[in-house]
Amino acid sequence: MYPSVSVIIRGYNRERYIGQAIESVLAQTYKDFDLLVWDDGSTDKTAQIAIEFAKKDRRIRVAACDHRGAVKSLKAAVADTIGNYLCWVDSDDLLSPTALEETVAVLDGHPSVGMVYTDYQLIDAAGQIKGRGRRCRIPYSKDRLLLDFMTFHFRLLRRSVFEQVGGINEDLRCAEDYDLCLRLSEITEIRHIQKPLYQYRVHLRSISHEMRLDQVHWSREAISNALKRRGLADRFEVDLQIRERFSLRRRNLDE
Repeated sequence: MYPSVSVIIRGYNRERYIGQAIESVLAQTYKDFDLLVWDDGSTDKTAQIAIEFAKKDRRIRVAACDHRGAVKSLKAAVADTIGNYLCWVDSDDLLSPTALEETVAVLDGHPSVGMVYTDYQLIDAAGQIKGRGRRCRIPYSKDRLLLDFMTFHFRLLRRSVFEQVGGINEDLRCAEDYDLCLRLSEITEIRHIQKPLYQYRVHLRSISHEMRLDQVHWSREAISNALKRRGLADRFEVDLQIRERFSLRRRNLDE
């Protein structure tokens, strides 16, 4: 039988964190899932670590591929899964033990819901909790989603709805998850679990840190596309404002 949920962990040179990410998925109270670890051409031990986990648990598959980049690797990984529901966990983040159980319950109980997302906590490189993410405080609204990406970070998707909107748009070099959520919001009901069921790691080598400006510009593209789809492009345009702020902090020699 096919698993109800397909979980994807995609990683590139994440040997420091990949084991913790895999363990957080294996610790789920909901057991009907499979896990695809997609290694995007890592040059460190990321793939080897994942393979060792796969030897001990049949639910894990490892795909060690040539480097494609985050967006193309995610699209390829999704195409290699079969669950009716799907989600992805970044290879440096952690999934809380009841995350699948609580999100699956929403989709199982409400056929009109195509996506459910949760609150998240921020953690540092050492795994210390730094507080709840600021986006959690923004109430969900299809219209406000045009400006605030509140459906960040953990989401469980109904595959049929994911496919209905066309899946991952690989034309966007990043901000593909924001673009996907905008398209989903236009055709399906979205629910929010106001409980932190995901731990989002903030560190100097994270994609959000290294590609922050790229994400801002590609988010603008996602918003512009949404305005066109919604018939609002003749009334609104995106006004992008980037403000830099500098500060000094003590060095953390463990990073």
